[in-house]
Amino acid sequence: MELATNLAYIAAAIFFILGIKMLGSAATAVRGNRVSSFGMLIAVVATLARSGLDYTWIAAGLLAGAAAGAVAAKRVQMTGMPELVALFNGFGGLASLLVGWAEFEKIRSVTWAIYLEGLGEGTPGAWFSAVVMVLAVLIGGVTFTGSVIAWLKLSGKMGGTAVVFGGQKALNALAMLGLLGTGAAFVAGATGDSAATLFYVVIGLALLIGVLGVIPIGGGDMPVVIALLNSCSGLAAAAAGFVINNTVLVVAGCLVGASGLILTVIMCKAMNRTLANVLFGGFGAAGGGGGQKVEGEMKAISVEDAYYVLEAAGSVVFVPGYGMAVAQAQHAVKELAEILERNGAEVRHAIHPVAGRMPGHMNVLLAEADVPYEQLCEMDEVNAIMPTVDVAIVIGANDVVNPSAAEDESSPIYGMPIINVFEAKTVFALKRGQGAGFSGLVNTLFFRDNTRMIYGDAKATVSGLVSQFDD
Repeated sequence: MELATNLAYIAAAIFFILGIKMLGSAATAVRGNRVSSFGMLIAVVATLARSGLDYTWIAAGLLAGAAAGAVAAKRVQMTGMPELVALFNGFGGLASLLVGWAEFEKIRSVTWAIYLEGLGEGTPGAWFSAVVMVLAVLIGGVTFTGSVIAWLKLSGKMGGTAVVFGGQKALNALAMLGLLGTGAAFVAGATGDSAATLFYVVIGLALLIGVLGVIPIGGGDMPVVIALLNSCSGLAAAAAGFVINNTVLVVAGCLVGASGLILTVIMCKAMNRTLANVLFGGFGAAGGGGGQKVEGEMKAISVEDAYYVLEAAGSVVFVPGYGMAVAQAQHAVKELAEILERNGAEVRHAIHPVAGRMPGHMNVLLAEADVPYEQLCEMDEVNAIMPTVDVAIVIGANDVVNPSAAEDESSPIYGMPIINVFEAKTVFALKRGQGAGFSGLVNTLFFRDNTRMIYGDAKATVSGLVSQFDD
Protein backbone atom coordinates (compact mmCIF):
# COMPACT_ATOMS: atom_id res chain seq x y z
CA MET A 1 0.00 0.00 0.00
CA GLU A 2 2.84 2.41 0.83
CA LEU A 3 4.46 1.77 -2.55
CA ALA A 4 1.17 2.29 -4.39
CA THR A 5 0.57 5.54 -2.49
CA ASN A 6 4.02 6.89 -3.36
CA LEU A 7 3.58 5.96 -7.03
CA ALA A 8 0.22 7.75 -7.05
CA TYR A 9 1.88 10.81 -5.51
CA ILE A 10 4.56 10.80 -8.20
CA ALA A 11 1.88 10.61 -10.89
CA ALA A 12 -0.03 13.46 -9.25
CA ALA A 13 3.12 15.59 -9.12
CA ILE A 14 3.72 14.99 -12.82
CA PHE A 15 0.18 16.11 -13.64
CA PHE A 16 0.68 19.21 -11.47
CA ILE A 17 3.83 20.18 -13.36
CA LEU A 18 2.29 19.55 -16.78
CA GLY A 19 -0.84 21.49 -15.81
CA ILE A 20 1.12 24.52 -14.63
CA LYS A 21 3.15 24.51 -17.83
CA MET A 22 -0.06 24.50 -19.88
CA LEU A 23 -1.40 27.43 -17.87
CA GLY A 24 1.40 29.55 -19.36
CA SER A 25 -0.45 29.76 -22.69
CA ALA A 26 -3.98 31.02 -23.29
CA ALA A 27 -4.48 28.29 -25.92
CA THR A 28 -3.80 25.46 -23.44
CA ALA A 29 -4.87 27.04 -20.14
CA VAL A 30 -8.24 25.28 -19.93
CA ARG A 31 -6.66 21.90 -20.59
CA GLY A 32 -3.92 22.69 -18.07
CA ASN A 33 -6.51 23.41 -15.41
CA ARG A 34 -8.14 20.03 -16.05
CA VAL A 35 -4.81 18.20 -15.99
CA SER A 36 -3.90 19.79 -12.65
CA SER A 37 -7.34 18.97 -11.26
CA PHE A 38 -6.93 15.35 -12.32
CA GLY A 39 -3.58 15.24 -10.54
CA MET A 40 -5.21 16.57 -7.38
CA LEU A 41 -7.94 13.92 -7.67
CA ILE A 42 -5.26 11.22 -7.77
CA ALA A 43 -3.54 12.71 -4.73
CA VAL A 44 -6.77 12.93 -2.72
CA VAL A 45 -7.85 9.38 -3.58
CA ALA A 46 -4.40 8.00 -2.73
CA THR A 47 -4.42 9.81 0.62
CA LEU A 48 -7.94 8.66 1.50
CA ALA A 49 -6.98 5.06 0.68
CA ARG A 50 -4.69 5.00 3.70
CA SER A 51 -5.92 3.04 6.70
CA GLY A 52 -6.68 4.49 10.11
CA LEU A 53 -8.56 7.57 8.90
CA ASP A 54 -11.86 8.78 10.34
CA TYR A 55 -13.95 8.89 7.19
CA THR A 56 -16.94 10.40 8.97
CA TRP A 57 -15.17 13.72 9.50
CA ILE A 58 -13.51 13.50 6.09
CA ALA A 59 -16.86 12.99 4.34
CA ALA A 60 -18.40 15.86 6.28
CA GLY A 61 -15.50 18.13 5.34
CA LEU A 62 -15.66 17.14 1.69
CA LEU A 63 -19.39 17.76 1.49
CA ALA A 64 -19.21 21.10 3.29
CA GLY A 65 -16.26 22.30 1.20
CA ALA A 66 -17.76 21.12 -2.06
CA ALA A 67 -21.08 22.81 -1.28
CA ALA A 68 -19.42 26.09 -0.33
CA GLY A 69 -17.20 26.02 -3.41
CA ALA A 70 -20.07 25.19 -5.75
CA VAL A 71 -22.23 28.01 -4.39
CA ALA A 72 -19.37 30.50 -4.57
CA ALA A 73 -18.43 29.52 -8.12
CA LYS A 74 -22.04 29.62 -9.27
CA ARG A 75 -22.99 32.93 -7.70
CA VAL A 76 -19.83 34.98 -8.17
CA GLN A 77 -19.85 37.55 -10.95
CA MET A 78 -16.75 38.17 -13.04
CA THR A 79 -16.40 41.50 -11.25
CA GLY A 80 -16.14 39.58 -7.99
CA MET A 81 -13.49 37.13 -9.20
CA PRO A 82 -10.49 39.02 -7.73
CA GLU A 83 -11.92 39.05 -4.22
CA LEU A 84 -12.99 35.40 -4.55
CA VAL A 85 -9.42 34.45 -5.49
CA ALA A 86 -8.17 36.44 -2.50
CA LEU A 87 -10.54 34.53 -0.20
CA PHE A 88 -9.46 31.17 -1.62
CA ASN A 89 -5.83 32.08 -0.96
CA GLY A 90 -6.79 32.99 2.59
CA PHE A 91 -8.61 29.75 3.28
CA GLY A 92 -5.63 27.82 1.95
CA GLY A 93 -3.46 29.60 4.49
CA LEU A 94 -6.01 28.98 7.26
CA ALA A 95 -6.06 25.26 6.43
CA SER A 96 -2.27 25.09 6.79
CA LEU A 97 -2.44 26.98 10.09
CA LEU A 98 -5.01 24.51 11.43
CA VAL A 99 -2.89 21.54 10.33
CA GLY A 100 0.13 22.90 12.20
CA TRP A 101 -1.99 23.72 15.24
CA ALA A 102 -3.61 20.25 15.29
CA GLU A 103 -0.21 18.54 15.04
CA PHE A 104 1.10 20.62 17.97
CA GLU A 105 -1.89 19.67 20.12
CA LYS A 106 -1.39 16.01 19.26
CA ILE A 107 2.29 16.09 20.14
CA ARG A 108 1.65 18.13 23.31
CA SER A 109 -0.96 15.70 24.61
CA VAL A 110 0.81 12.46 23.71
CA THR A 111 4.53 12.68 22.97
CA TRP A 112 5.77 16.12 24.08
CA ALA A 113 8.15 14.55 26.59
CA ILE A 114 9.65 12.43 23.81
CA TYR A 115 9.98 15.52 21.64
CA LEU A 116 11.82 17.40 24.40
CA GLU A 117 14.06 14.43 25.00
CA GLY A 118 14.99 14.31 21.32
CA LEU A 119 15.51 18.07 21.34
CA GLY A 120 17.89 17.82 24.27
CA GLU A 121 19.87 15.12 22.51
CA GLY A 122 20.08 17.23 19.36
CA THR A 123 17.88 14.87 17.33
CA PRO A 124 17.31 16.48 13.90
CA GLY A 125 13.75 15.16 13.71
CA ALA A 126 12.71 17.01 16.85
CA TRP A 127 14.11 20.34 15.68
CA PHE A 128 12.61 19.91 12.22
CA SER A 129 9.17 19.04 13.58
CA ALA A 130 9.07 22.18 15.71
CA VAL A 131 10.34 24.42 12.90
CA VAL A 132 7.81 23.26 10.31
CA MET A 133 4.95 23.57 12.79
CA VAL A 134 5.92 27.19 13.43
CA LEU A 135 6.33 27.87 9.70
CA ALA A 136 2.94 26.37 8.85
CA VAL A 137 1.26 28.53 11.47
CA LEU A 138 3.31 31.64 10.68
CA ILE A 139 2.87 31.64 6.90
CA GLY A 140 -0.70 30.34 7.08
CA GLY A 141 -1.76 33.02 9.56
CA VAL A 142 -0.21 35.86 7.58
CA THR A 143 -1.80 34.53 4.39
CA PHE A 144 -5.24 34.20 5.96
CA THR A 145 -5.65 37.65 7.49
CA GLY A 146 -3.73 39.33 4.66
CA SER A 147 -6.11 37.75 2.15
CA VAL A 148 -9.14 38.80 4.18
CA ILE A 149 -7.93 42.42 4.10
CA ALA A 150 -7.33 42.11 0.34
CA TRP A 151 -10.87 40.76 -0.04
CA LEU A 152 -12.29 43.66 1.96
CA LYS A 153 -10.40 46.19 -0.16
CA LEU A 154 -11.32 44.62 -3.48
CA SER A 155 -14.99 44.14 -2.59
CA GLY A 156 -15.35 47.74 -1.47
CA LYS A 157 -16.17 46.78 2.13
CA MET A 158 -12.99 48.58 3.15
CA GLY A 159 -11.38 51.62 1.54
CA GLY A 160 -9.18 50.64 -1.40
CA THR A 161 -6.52 53.25 -0.66
CA ALA A 162 -3.40 52.55 1.38
CA VAL A 163 -3.83 52.96 5.14
CA VAL A 164 -0.72 54.65 6.53
CA PHE A 165 -0.16 56.05 10.03
CA GLY A 166 2.73 57.31 12.10
CA GLY A 167 5.02 54.61 13.47
CA GLN A 168 3.49 51.98 11.24
CA LYS A 169 6.78 50.56 9.98
CA ALA A 170 8.19 50.46 13.50
CA LEU A 171 5.08 48.62 14.70
CA ASN A 172 5.37 46.13 11.83
CA ALA A 173 9.05 45.56 12.58
CA LEU A 174 8.33 45.09 16.29
CA ALA A 175 5.57 42.57 15.56
CA MET A 176 7.83 40.64 13.18
CA LEU A 177 10.71 40.56 15.67
CA GLY A 178 8.31 39.40 18.35
CA LEU A 179 7.04 36.65 16.08
CA LEU A 180 10.53 35.44 15.21
CA GLY A 181 11.63 35.58 18.84
CA THR A 182 8.59 33.69 20.08
CA GLY A 183 8.98 31.08 17.36
CA ALA A 184 12.65 30.62 18.22
CA ALA A 185 11.82 30.23 21.92
CA PHE A 186 9.25 27.56 21.07
CA VAL A 187 11.67 25.65 18.85
CA ALA A 188 14.37 25.85 21.53
CA GLY A 189 12.30 23.54 23.71
CA ALA A 190 9.70 25.20 25.91
CA THR A 191 8.02 22.88 28.41
CA GLY A 192 4.46 22.36 29.60
CA ASP A 193 2.10 25.30 29.51
CA SER A 194 4.84 27.69 28.38
CA ALA A 195 5.10 25.79 25.08
CA ALA A 196 1.38 26.21 24.49
CA THR A 197 1.54 29.90 25.42
CA LEU A 198 4.41 30.54 23.01
CA PHE A 199 2.65 28.66 20.24
CA TYR A 200 -0.57 30.62 20.69
CA VAL A 201 1.39 33.88 20.70
CA VAL A 202 2.94 32.82 17.37
CA ILE A 203 -0.56 32.28 15.98
CA GLY A 204 -1.79 35.66 17.23
CA LEU A 205 1.21 37.60 15.93
CA ALA A 206 1.00 35.86 12.54
CA LEU A 207 -2.65 36.89 12.19
CA LEU A 208 -1.80 40.45 13.26
CA ILE A 209 1.09 40.78 10.80
CA GLY A 210 -1.19 39.69 7.95
CA VAL A 211 -3.44 42.65 8.72
CA LEU A 212 -0.62 45.15 9.27
CA GLY A 213 1.16 44.00 6.13
CA VAL A 214 -1.72 44.50 3.70
CA ILE A 215 -3.51 47.62 4.97
CA PRO A 216 -0.70 49.92 3.69
CA ILE A 217 -1.10 48.48 0.19
CA GLY A 218 -3.77 49.85 -2.11
CA GLY A 219 -4.81 50.95 -5.53
CA GLY A 220 -3.12 49.36 -8.51
CA ASP A 221 -0.88 47.19 -6.31
CA MET A 222 -3.66 44.70 -5.58
CA PRO A 223 -2.73 42.29 -8.42
CA VAL A 224 0.78 42.01 -6.96
CA VAL A 225 -0.63 41.39 -3.48
CA ILE A 226 -2.90 38.62 -4.74
CA ALA A 227 0.00 36.94 -6.56
CA LEU A 228 2.19 37.16 -3.44
CA LEU A 229 -0.53 35.81 -1.16
CA ASN A 230 -1.06 32.97 -3.61
CA SER A 231 2.63 32.15 -3.29
CA CYS A 232 2.38 32.31 0.50
CA SER A 233 -0.57 29.92 0.51
CA GLY A 234 1.57 27.43 -1.42
CA LEU A 235 4.50 27.80 0.97
CA ALA A 236 2.16 27.32 3.93
CA ALA A 237 0.82 24.15 2.32
CA ALA A 238 4.37 22.87 1.79
CA ALA A 239 5.15 23.48 5.47
CA ALA A 240 1.95 21.66 6.43
CA GLY A 241 3.05 18.78 4.21
CA PHE A 242 6.26 18.48 6.19
CA VAL A 243 4.26 18.64 9.43
CA ILE A 244 2.12 15.61 8.55
CA ASN A 245 4.81 13.93 6.40
CA ASN A 246 2.75 14.04 3.19
CA THR A 247 4.94 14.08 0.09
CA VAL A 248 2.38 15.25 -2.45
CA LEU A 249 1.33 18.19 -0.27
CA VAL A 250 4.96 19.30 -0.08
CA VAL A 251 5.32 19.04 -3.86
CA ALA A 252 2.05 20.83 -4.62
CA GLY A 253 2.82 23.56 -2.10
CA CYS A 254 6.28 24.15 -3.53
CA LEU A 255 4.88 24.36 -7.07
CA VAL A 256 2.24 26.89 -6.05
CA GLY A 257 4.73 28.85 -3.98
CA ALA A 258 7.31 29.01 -6.75
CA SER A 259 4.85 29.83 -9.53
CA GLY A 260 3.18 32.49 -7.38
CA LEU A 261 6.54 34.08 -6.61
CA ILE A 262 7.50 34.09 -10.29
CA LEU A 263 4.16 35.73 -11.11
CA THR A 264 4.77 38.31 -8.37
CA VAL A 265 8.14 39.20 -9.90
CA ILE A 266 6.56 39.49 -13.36
CA MET A 267 3.88 41.82 -12.00
CA CYS A 268 6.46 43.99 -10.24
CA LYS A 269 8.49 44.28 -13.43
CA ALA A 270 5.35 45.24 -15.32
CA MET A 271 4.97 48.13 -12.86
CA ASN A 272 8.70 48.95 -12.82
CA ARG A 273 8.71 48.65 -9.05
CA THR A 274 10.39 46.42 -6.51
CA LEU A 275 8.44 44.10 -4.26
CA ALA A 276 9.71 46.06 -1.24
CA ASN A 277 8.30 49.26 -2.73
CA VAL A 278 4.93 47.60 -3.28
CA LEU A 279 4.80 46.24 0.28
CA PHE A 280 6.19 49.24 2.14
CA GLY A 281 5.78 52.19 -0.22
CA GLY A 282 2.22 53.09 0.81
CA PHE A 283 1.30 53.81 -2.83
CA GLY A 284 -2.13 55.39 -3.15
CA ALA A 285 -2.31 56.68 0.41
CA ALA A 286 -2.47 60.28 -0.73
CA GLY A 287 -5.55 59.60 -2.81
CA GLY A 288 -4.28 60.84 -6.14
CA GLY A 289 -1.57 63.30 -5.06
CA GLY A 290 1.61 63.77 -7.04
CA GLY A 291 2.22 64.51 -10.66
CA GLN A 292 1.96 67.66 -12.71
CA LYS A 293 -1.24 69.64 -12.91
CA VAL A 294 -3.33 68.59 -15.90
CA GLU A 295 -4.45 71.34 -18.21
CA GLY A 296 -7.21 71.23 -20.81
CA GLU A 297 -10.49 69.39 -20.77
CA MET A 298 -11.93 66.03 -21.65
CA LYS A 299 -13.67 66.06 -25.03
CA ALA A 300 -16.73 63.86 -25.36
CA ILE A 301 -18.06 62.16 -28.47
CA SER A 302 -21.35 60.42 -29.16
CA VAL A 303 -21.73 56.76 -30.07
CA GLU A 304 -23.06 57.82 -33.48
CA ASP A 305 -20.01 59.93 -34.27
CA ALA A 306 -17.67 57.24 -32.96
CA TYR A 307 -19.30 54.80 -35.37
CA TYR A 308 -18.26 56.85 -38.40
CA VAL A 309 -14.63 56.80 -37.24
CA LEU A 310 -14.68 53.05 -36.62
CA GLU A 311 -16.43 52.33 -39.89
CA ALA A 312 -13.49 53.84 -41.75
CA ALA A 313 -10.77 52.31 -39.54
CA GLY A 314 -8.31 49.82 -40.98
CA SER A 315 -6.87 48.74 -37.62
CA VAL A 316 -8.43 48.74 -34.15
CA VAL A 317 -6.93 47.84 -30.78
CA PHE A 318 -9.10 47.15 -27.73
CA VAL A 319 -7.44 47.84 -24.37
CA PRO A 320 -9.59 46.29 -21.63
CA GLY A 321 -9.46 47.25 -17.96
CA TYR A 322 -11.48 46.75 -14.82
CA GLY A 323 -14.29 48.82 -16.31
CA MET A 324 -14.94 46.02 -18.79
CA ALA A 325 -15.34 43.59 -15.90
CA VAL A 326 -17.68 45.91 -14.02
CA ALA A 327 -19.90 46.34 -17.08
CA GLN A 328 -19.66 42.66 -18.12
CA ALA A 329 -18.88 43.99 -21.59
CA GLN A 330 -16.58 41.23 -22.85
CA HIS A 331 -19.23 39.53 -25.01
CA ALA A 332 -20.26 42.85 -26.56
CA VAL A 333 -16.59 43.61 -27.22
CA LYS A 334 -16.19 40.30 -29.06
CA GLU A 335 -19.29 41.03 -31.13
CA LEU A 336 -17.99 44.47 -32.11
CA ALA A 337 -14.57 43.01 -32.92
CA GLU A 338 -16.16 40.46 -35.27
CA ILE A 339 -18.12 43.21 -37.03
CA LEU A 340 -14.98 45.30 -37.46
CA GLU A 341 -13.14 42.31 -38.92
CA ARG A 342 -15.93 41.72 -41.41
CA ASN A 343 -15.68 45.39 -42.25
CA GLY A 344 -12.03 44.91 -43.19
CA ALA A 345 -10.30 46.12 -40.03
CA GLU A 346 -7.44 44.33 -38.31
CA VAL A 347 -8.42 43.77 -34.67
CA ARG A 348 -6.22 43.17 -31.63
CA HIS A 349 -6.77 43.05 -27.88
CA ALA A 350 -3.87 44.53 -25.88
CA ILE A 351 -3.42 42.98 -22.42
CA HIS A 352 -1.33 44.71 -19.77
CA PRO A 353 0.04 42.33 -17.08
CA VAL A 354 -1.54 44.30 -14.24
CA ALA A 355 -4.80 45.31 -15.92
CA GLY A 356 -7.76 44.61 -13.67
CA ARG A 357 -7.49 43.62 -10.04
CA MET A 358 -5.91 40.19 -10.19
CA PRO A 359 -3.27 38.49 -12.35
CA GLY A 360 -4.72 37.46 -15.71
CA HIS A 361 -8.04 39.20 -15.04
CA MET A 362 -8.51 40.45 -18.61
CA ASN A 363 -7.39 37.13 -20.10
CA VAL A 364 -10.08 35.36 -18.09
CA LEU A 365 -12.78 37.77 -19.25
CA LEU A 366 -11.84 37.56 -22.94
CA ALA A 367 -11.46 33.79 -22.77
CA GLU A 368 -14.97 33.58 -21.29
CA ALA A 369 -16.22 35.45 -24.37
CA ASP A 370 -14.28 33.09 -26.70
CA VAL A 371 -12.14 35.86 -28.15
CA PRO A 372 -9.61 34.18 -30.51
CA TYR A 373 -6.26 33.63 -28.78
CA GLU A 374 -4.35 34.97 -31.78
CA GLN A 375 -5.96 38.39 -31.25
CA LEU A 376 -4.55 38.70 -27.73
CA CYS A 377 -1.36 40.78 -27.73
CA GLU A 378 1.15 41.47 -24.99
CA MET A 379 2.20 45.01 -24.18
CA ASP A 380 5.55 45.07 -26.03
CA GLU A 381 4.03 43.48 -29.11
CA VAL A 382 1.22 46.00 -29.48
CA ASN A 383 3.36 49.02 -28.57
CA ALA A 384 5.55 48.33 -31.58
CA ILE A 385 2.63 48.92 -33.96
CA MET A 386 0.61 51.46 -31.96
CA PRO A 387 1.60 54.50 -34.12
CA THR A 388 -0.01 52.75 -37.11
CA VAL A 389 -3.28 51.96 -35.29
CA ASP A 390 -6.27 53.95 -36.51
CA VAL A 391 -8.40 53.59 -33.37
CA ALA A 392 -7.55 52.43 -29.85
CA ILE A 393 -10.56 51.71 -27.65
CA VAL A 394 -9.77 51.91 -23.93
CA ILE A 395 -12.45 50.20 -21.85
CA GLY A 396 -12.15 51.19 -18.21
CA ALA A 397 -8.33 51.02 -18.04
CA ASN A 398 -6.52 53.80 -16.21
CA ASP A 399 -2.95 53.50 -14.91
CA VAL A 400 -1.89 50.99 -17.58
CA VAL A 401 -2.50 53.60 -20.33
CA ASN A 402 -1.58 56.76 -18.43
CA PRO A 403 1.07 58.77 -20.36
CA SER A 404 2.29 60.24 -17.06
CA ALA A 405 4.14 56.99 -16.51
CA ALA A 406 6.35 57.85 -19.48
CA GLU A 407 6.42 61.65 -19.38
CA ASP A 408 5.92 63.02 -15.86
CA GLU A 409 8.85 62.36 -13.51
CA SER A 410 6.84 63.67 -10.55
CA SER A 411 4.08 61.10 -11.08
CA PRO A 412 3.92 58.18 -8.59
CA ILE A 413 3.76 55.77 -11.53
CA TYR A 414 6.65 57.31 -13.51
CA GLY A 415 8.69 54.56 -15.16
CA MET A 416 5.87 52.03 -15.19
CA PRO A 417 5.62 50.33 -18.60
CA ILE A 418 2.27 51.16 -20.19
CA ILE A 419 0.35 50.42 -23.37
CA ASN A 420 1.13 53.46 -25.52
CA VAL A 421 -2.41 54.12 -26.72
CA PHE A 422 -1.66 57.86 -26.84
CA GLU A 423 0.39 57.11 -29.97
CA ALA A 424 -2.65 55.83 -31.85
CA LYS A 425 -4.27 58.13 -34.39
CA THR A 426 -7.54 58.21 -32.45
CA VAL A 427 -8.37 57.04 -28.94
CA PHE A 428 -11.85 56.32 -27.62
CA ALA A 429 -11.93 56.13 -23.81
CA LEU A 430 -15.03 54.43 -22.38
CA LYS A 431 -15.73 55.59 -18.83
CA ARG A 432 -18.72 55.98 -16.54
CA GLY A 433 -17.66 59.48 -15.53
CA GLN A 434 -14.72 61.81 -15.11
CA GLY A 435 -13.41 60.34 -11.85
CA ALA A 436 -9.93 58.88 -11.34
CA GLY A 437 -9.22 55.16 -11.40
CA PHE A 438 -8.77 52.72 -8.50
CA SER A 439 -5.33 54.11 -7.66
CA GLY A 440 -6.69 57.66 -7.48
CA LEU A 441 -4.40 59.07 -10.19
CA VAL A 442 -5.69 61.40 -12.93
CA ASN A 443 -5.10 59.92 -16.39
CA THR A 444 -3.61 62.56 -18.69
CA LEU A 445 -4.56 60.43 -21.70
CA PHE A 446 -8.14 61.66 -21.36
CA PHE A 447 -7.01 65.25 -21.98
CA ARG A 448 -5.08 64.52 -25.18
CA ASP A 449 -6.11 66.09 -28.49
CA ASN A 450 -6.49 62.67 -30.14
CA THR A 451 -8.66 61.27 -27.31
CA ARG A 452 -12.43 61.36 -27.19
CA MET A 453 -14.46 60.28 -24.18
CA ILE A 454 -17.58 58.13 -24.50
CA TYR A 455 -19.38 58.31 -21.15
CA GLY A 456 -21.71 55.67 -19.83
CA ASP A 457 -21.84 51.97 -19.11
CA ALA A 458 -19.21 50.22 -21.24
CA LYS A 459 -21.51 47.37 -22.25
CA ALA A 460 -24.24 49.79 -23.33
CA THR A 461 -21.71 51.87 -25.26
CA VAL A 462 -20.21 48.91 -27.11
CA SER A 463 -23.66 47.47 -27.80
CA GLY A 464 -24.67 50.87 -29.15
CA LEU A 465 -21.72 50.77 -31.57
CA VAL A 466 -22.74 47.28 -32.63
CA SER A 467 -26.29 48.46 -33.34
CA GLN A 468 -24.93 51.32 -35.46
CA PHE A 469 -23.17 48.80 -37.72
CA ASP A 470 -26.26 46.61 -37.84
CA ASP A 471 -28.34 49.56 -38.98
